[in-house]
Amino acid sequence: MNRVCDFIKSAGVYYLATVEGDQPRVRPFGTIHIFEGNLYIQTGRIKNVSKQLAVNPKAEICAFKDGVWLRVSCELVEDDRLEPKKSMLDAYPNLRGMYDENDGNTQVLYLKDAVVTFSSFTAEPETYTF
Repeated sequence: MNRVCDFIKSAGVYYLATVEGDQPRVRPFGTIHIFEGNLYIQTGRIKNVSKQLAVNPKAEICAFKDGVWLRVSCELVEDDRLEPKKSMLDAYPNLRGMYDENDGNTQVLYLKDAVVTFSSFTAEPETYTF
């Protein structure tokens, strides 16, 4: 899990794929954070991504850096407690202009049943679960 978090942070941007009906939806994200032994992402409840995950929590994350790409298949589970929201926003203080752990909009979700694959053109894929 630490390797995944470090890779995504160093890549700077990752792409989150969700489903809306039978249509895949992909968008760039930047937040990734470990809290209480879980890997979290953050979004806003008013966004379509939040609504899509409420209907179908299955998602994939993809990031690319230095010729290596990471793919994470998982279920994203909402954690509505204030503590993980505060921890996420403390880790990304630049988001505090748009989000607050008490605003009713900030949403954090942790990765459940994650299957992680690191791939490149020059090495065999490495697969992990957490």
